[in-house]
Amino acid sequence: QVQVVESGGGLVQPGGSLRLSCAASGIIFSIYTMAWYRQAPGKQRELVATITDGDFINYADSVKGRFTISRDNAKNTLYLQMNNLKPEDTAVYYCNCNTRMFGMWYDYWGQGTQVTVSS
Repeated sequence: QVQVVESGGGLVQPGGSLRLSCAASGIIFSIYTMAWYRQAPGKQRELVATITDGDFINYADSVKGRFTISRDNAKNTLYLQMNNLKPEDTAVYYCNCNTRMFGMWYDYWGQGTQVTVSS
């Protein structure tokens, strides 16, 4: 059974930092592309950052220079270090695992963790 569990969200003041974690089990973590998405109230879910199985990284323009995505394959864990947070970063952050194997797509989501940036 696949489980994807995010943690590390919370309330932080503008300019502050948070580190999100995503623990995945039931998959061969190292072969998956991992990603963070977020969804603010009344808005569509948007891609924040991705890291492939080969450690190729991509960021949304809105978080470049402030957020850092990383993975620890030995711990089956994905991270998102968020610095210089802004009120517009307020959203539910979701972890996604996806890969294509033997002609089939495998795509899993966590339940989300709330990040609120406010003074």
